[in-house]
Amino acid sequence: MNPDLKSMTRKELEKLKTNVEKALIRITENEKKAARAAAEKAAAAHGFSLAEITEGTPAKRGPKPKSGPKTASPPKYKNPNDPAQTWTGKGRQPEWFKAAIKAGTSPDAMEI
Repeated sequence: MNPDLKSMTRKELEKLKTNVEKALIRITENEKKAARAAAEKAAAAHGFSLAEITEGTPAKRGPKPKSGPKTASPPKYKNPNDPAQTWTGKGRQPEWFKAAIKAGTSPDAMEI
């Protein structure tokens, strides 16, 4: 059965879509039941129930929940010419830091 989609009306297409979605849900449920039965049979073959094996196992694994907002690292270096400019020592070096190093200032001298 291959319906001619080009000749169908919007209403007919929507009905077909609804029927397909219902069929997919029904098939998915049947496949889940079959998978559960196979898992129970395999567990029983080893002397366990499926509940014993899956106890404490999360049903769905997804991304780990975020622990909260990141905290900013405290600054480690300050610009000797402008103490308001600081750098944590992580990430790209700021231009003022590069210029100071090039001019001969040691990083230790700029530490806070």
